[in-house]
Amino acid sequence: QVQLVESGGGLVQAGGSLRLSCAASGRTFKNYAMGWFRQAPGKEREFVAAIIWSGGNTYYADSAKGRFTISRDNTKNMVYLQMNSLKPEDTAIYYCAFAPAASIVSTKPSFYDYWGRGTQVTVSS
Repeated sequence: QVQLVESGGGLVQAGGSLRLSCAASGRTFKNYAMGWFRQAPGKEREFVAAIIWSGGNTYYADSAKGRFTISRDNTKNMVYLQMNSLKPEDTAIYYCAFAPAASIVSTKPSFYDYWGRGTQVTVSS
């Protein structure tokens, strides 16, 4: 079955960095775009970043531009989210997700068909 497992979350001070990883299995990874989302307590799940199958095109939420970088390694079935200059408002559970297409992404969670369980990121002030 399709499985996504996130890792790399933790507690970091404001201004610090974290690198999230997402390991994928059960699907031909290189055939699908991937996305990262986050959800803070009491808030809806929101788009963070996405990347098409080849890694050639990437997309970011305004809140992530200039600070976060999404990447993928199709040889390892991995997608990453490098997060720099972290702020307390970045505190959330971060999820990776499979898009149902190779070169189409969306900012809407409903577009994505498989999700991981998430990894907690906490940024202290």
